[in-house]
Amino acid sequence: MTVVPAASRRGLGQAARIWWMGARPRTLGVGAVPVLIGAAASGHAKAFPTVAALIVAISLQAGANLANDYFDGVRGVDSPARVGPRRLTAGGLMPPGAVLGASLACLGVAAVIGVWLILASGLAWLLIAGAAALVAALLYTGGPRPYAATGVVADLAVFAFFGLMATVGSAAVQGAGVPERTWWAAVAIGLAAVAVLDANNLRDLDSDAAAGRHTLAVRLGDRRARRVYAALIVGTVVVPVAGVAAGRLPAVLLAVLLAIPVAVGPLRLVRRHSGDARGLAPLLPLTVRFHLFAGVLLAAALLLADLASGSPLAHPLW
Repeated sequence: MTVVPAASRRGLGQAARIWWMGARPRTLGVGAVPVLIGAAASGHAKAFPTVAALIVAISLQAGANLANDYFDGVRGVDSPARVGPRRLTAGGLMPPGAVLGASLACLGVAAVIGVWLILASGLAWLLIAGAAALVAALLYTGGPRPYAATGVVADLAVFAFFGLMATVGSAAVQGAGVPERTWWAAVAIGLAAVAVLDANNLRDLDSDAAAGRHTLAVRLGDRRARRVYAALIVGTVVVPVAGVAAGRLPAVLLAVLLAIPVAVGPLRLVRRHSGDARGLAPLLPLTVRFHLFAGVLLAAALLLADLASGSPLAHPLW
């Protein structure tokens, strides 16, 4: 593999585009959306904590993506047979050390802003959660036993960090506690986040198996993995509906049903392209779009619920 130094062979604009591609911008919403939901679910969304939490979430996601690029590249997991966007390390677009450095820089930004936010909000328990998120970002494909290749552990970690922790933590830093509705929304968006991971793993099933990565898709096999993916998409919609039916969520949360047309595309694709990696190439962006659409619907519905109850939507900056 020949690596072309970015500084000597490329202009700043081209290098910036390559780094932006390496951060995997399509997936950054997986970190940002639960922050918006958590802020809306709190009933007391404030500008500064929400913006700070967004910076933490996006920096953490970008750092994890770049770490994944580095470790999979140097370990040979990203082979030429892989289907999907070109990676910085494996594709020779950037030196491996630079990719690792960029990952650590992003995680450093997340750590600094996160610590400031935690100290400002006085929620010491978030230090433990934040530290766990940083470690998880590096160990996903790094360390002696990367948990990305262990199957269900990776899916549970995504559900915990990009569902429960991101949503509940973003509600908590608003300073008014964590209402029950936050947990319902956190479970729903957590299922959608796992669907994003599983869409990626379904596409890479054959190449992951060849590289010895035992993702959940590899462990389950193509047919059962596709069923799990479909269950995650359906569950994203069913959880809020169940909350409304149980009387725990306001009826306006039924707005999530508007995400059903957006779910049809990925569900149809995963049914028609069994075992076809190239045919499944659009599955990840389609799933990311569903995650974004369902998340925005949940956040908007939560804000509308407050408006309908007479609660003011505007609050102090901090």
